[in-house]
Amino acid sequence: MKRLWYQAGYRSRVGGVSESSVLTKTSATGAPVARHDHPAPVLGGLGLFTVLIGAALPLVDFFIVNVALPTIDHDLAAGPALLELVVAGYGLAYAVLLVLGGRLGDMAGRRRLFLVGMAAFGLTSLACGLAPDAWTLVGARVAQGAAAALMLPQVLATIQASTAGPRRARAMSLYGATAGLSMVAGQILGGVLVSAAPLSSVLGESAGWRSVFLVNVPVAVVGLVLAVRSVPESRSDRPAPVDVPGTLLLALSLVTLLAPLTEGRAAGWPLWTWVSLGLFPFAAVAFYRVERRADARGRVPLVPPSLLRLESLRRGLVLVVPFSVGFGGFMFVIAVALQQGLEMGPAAAGLSLAPMAAAFFAASLAGPRLVRRFGSRVVTAGGVIQGVGVVVLALTVWHGWPDLGLRGLLPGFAVAGLGQGLQLPVLMRIVLSDVPAERAGVGGGVLTTTQQASLALGVATLGTLFLSVASGAGMRDALIVTLLVQLAAVVLTTLLSLRLPRTVR
Repeated sequence: MKRLWYQAGYRSRVGGVSESSVLTKTSATGAPVARHDHPAPVLGGLGLFTVLIGAALPLVDFFIVNVALPTIDHDLAAGPALLELVVAGYGLAYAVLLVLGGRLGDMAGRRRLFLVGMAAFGLTSLACGLAPDAWTLVGARVAQGAAAALMLPQVLATIQASTAGPRRARAMSLYGATAGLSMVAGQILGGVLVSAAPLSSVLGESAGWRSVFLVNVPVAVVGLVLAVRSVPESRSDRPAPVDVPGTLLLALSLVTLLAPLTEGRAAGWPLWTWVSLGLFPFAAVAFYRVERRADARGRVPLVPPSLLRLESLRRGLVLVVPFSVGFGGFMFVIAVALQQGLEMGPAAAGLSLAPMAAAFFAASLAGPRLVRRFGSRVVTAGGVIQGVGVVVLALTVWHGWPDLGLRGLLPGFAVAGLGQGLQLPVLMRIVLSDVPAERAGVGGGVLTTTQQASLALGVATLGTLFLSVASGAGMRDALIVTLLVQLAAVVLTTLLSLRLPRTVR
């Protein structure tokens, strides 16, 4: 049965070509169905490649810094609290502004916001790479996260607005594969750059960590050139004004949750962290009520509660949370464990994740064919496989520590990556499968905000757990405990996947 669009009578402009919609009939439920008189131009192969660059950069930079933290600490005398802010400042700004970035793209044009975000990301990356002290680096990282929040929502929105049918399914699969690979490749690339220090003749001993930021600058320049030539413009015909109360309350909700969790351990859990956590549920409830009231009055809230009535979106998001919490926490913990526990260098620590990246990529390529045959049960199978990989990794650490090398870690990493590659691309496709094109920016913003906030929450919670256990029981036991907690998240994701719609569009 064809998808029904519940917004009619609009005119959207994609790549300068008009697309009219008029009411011609009603669905079985009485809802009007729009007829499209002019097909929208599709996103070409080069355009898709370009927006996927924009999808990769923010996620790479969330994780690339993990393996560079020891050298940043050594060079800038940052200390634990400021190192946490280098990671958390980026993640908070990124998560808080993602939905707003999607709304602005719907209003001003998604291609335009993509270009602005890409340019700002390149400039803020340059500022990070040239930062003279720790506080300047923290400020530049916050600005970099804000730039990423302008750019990333436009990727999903452009795919939703400029593709359809099998092309959209393929594009969404590639987006999911890019997202997963970027998170793993970030730490691999970071380890190689920190060790190689290609700019040492210019920047001296600090070249290693600075290069993990400066590498973004030429990539951003290439992305801008390609985007001008290949990415079509699209926007909502009836853009809603910015929902100021919703934006402020969403920001308050995320900050009161994530800030104390990321900074609490390093700061010694001062009073402000507990006050902030106490404020979080009130801010979250206030946000929901304000959004529901705006929706009921016919306004367009930042996160329309009516959008959450889409079964595919709602159930898919429920799975994205535990998956991303486990993934984000694992990537942070493994970087610390390999470098400080097993005393691997940055390059070896990063390259140890190469089997995970390769398996993830292979699984994501096979995903679309498997989905056509087995539907959402591919996610369930992926959860089972990932769980096996986590168990293998925990047993390997239990028996092999502290003499583990790349060969010993390979089986667990590869199996876990295979399972993750079967889950994440399909989950992203499911979440956005029923989102109307005119709400593509909002839908993409909701998905990416949920994912980013969950990644940051995973770093904060599993990272705090790992470091707390390590201080008393040692790195090996701390890593095993963390892996068992991640295993619980994998089990939860697998069980919840049984409630997904069986057919995936």
